[in-house]
Amino acid sequence: MTEPHVGLMFWILGFVIVASSIMVVTLKNIFHCALALIVALSGVAGIYILLNAEFLAAVQVLIYVGAVATLMIFSVMLTSQLASKAIIQTNRNWLLALLASFMFVIVGFILVEGTHIWNKQAAPLPDQNTLAIGKLLMTDFMLPFEIVSVLMLAAMIGAIVLARGERS
Repeated sequence: MTEPHVGLMFWILGFVIVASSIMVVTLKNIFHCALALIVALSGVAGIYILLNAEFLAAVQVLIYVGAVATLMIFSVMLTSQLASKAIIQTNRNWLLALLASFMFVIVGFILVEGTHIWNKQAAPLPDQNTLAIGKLLMTDFMLPFEIVSVLMLAAMIGAIVLARGERS
């Protein structure tokens, strides 16, 4: 892929990610919100592909997009009462949220431009970066990896118990 196409694809994916992220927080139907989140996470996987990080893109699709599909099913099961038309699902503080978002963008821009955190030179990738990631997960980051696994299992069991309800 030539350089101008990569830049164009980056901007297209960035627009898709931002637009679908806005849809996630503004749509009223939880099912539609979950679908927009899947689009946003898939766009992030596309950014990883543009960065030549194919392994991270595959992990993004398998874990996050797959997990979101599971989350969508659980959320629909658990929040069936929230889909009622009697419940008003609007935010009356949208002006305050807009102001807070604008201030967040300004502060973020000042921090990025005022510091040199983002101006680092990219380190060269190892020859077998997937192998390096696997070694790090099984050595230095073994404990956080296992804690996240147990936490996700506990959340899934809890969601199943809540969705199943009380037996009479």
